Amino acid sequence: MGEPVTAREIILARLRAALDPAPAPVEVPRDYRRDGPVDLDLLVDRLTDYRAHVHRVAETAVADTIAAILPTGATVVVPPALPRAWLPATVTARPDDDLANQQIAAADAVITAAAVAIADTGTVILDGSPDQGRRVLSLLPDLHICVIRATQVVAGVPQALTRLNMHRPLTWISGPSATSDIELNRVEGVHGPRTLHLILLP
Repeated sequence: MGEPVTAREIILARLRAALDPAPAPVEVPRDYRRDGPVDLDLLVDRLTDYRAHVHRVAETAVADTIAAILPTGATVVVPPALPRAWLPATVTARPDDDLANQQIAAADAVITAAAVAIADTGTVILDGSPDQGRRVLSLLPDLHICVIRATQVVAGVPQALTRLNMHRPLTWISGPSATSDIELNRVEGVHGPRTLHLILLP
């Protein structure tokens, strides 16, 4: 058996190891799956499992679908370039022309488009484009209605990243906002909308 190692020797050994030349960088494989079929049913299943409500309708039925979701006279905040044909006559739309946070939070809902959706993870991504608006719109109202086309759905995360501009403010949404308290009870609506409706167009 060797001599006992002192605390001083242990500290000096650690200092020598820290001062040694850094190891050569490790080559990280980048052979991610970048293609594959897009499974719209999988996207619906994932979102439904996250407690989102999914509506698969034709674009001509968007306004009627929204009218069925919201009570008559509801106030909705909308991004500046949201298609007006999507808005039913039964709601009052407030375009976001730099509305105050209090005005946004007081709305019954927000209606936006989306940039991309990922079938594998059930995730919808907003990038702040004019039909999606500022990030705050997707955080303050208690109900978010998001409209997306099937052509905007990809299979996995790598494909989604190729469609996104990383310099834009990206908001990744997988179902309504949810967290849990110290006793692991699910609590919804703490960090964003309590209710999410996704309208999926062909």
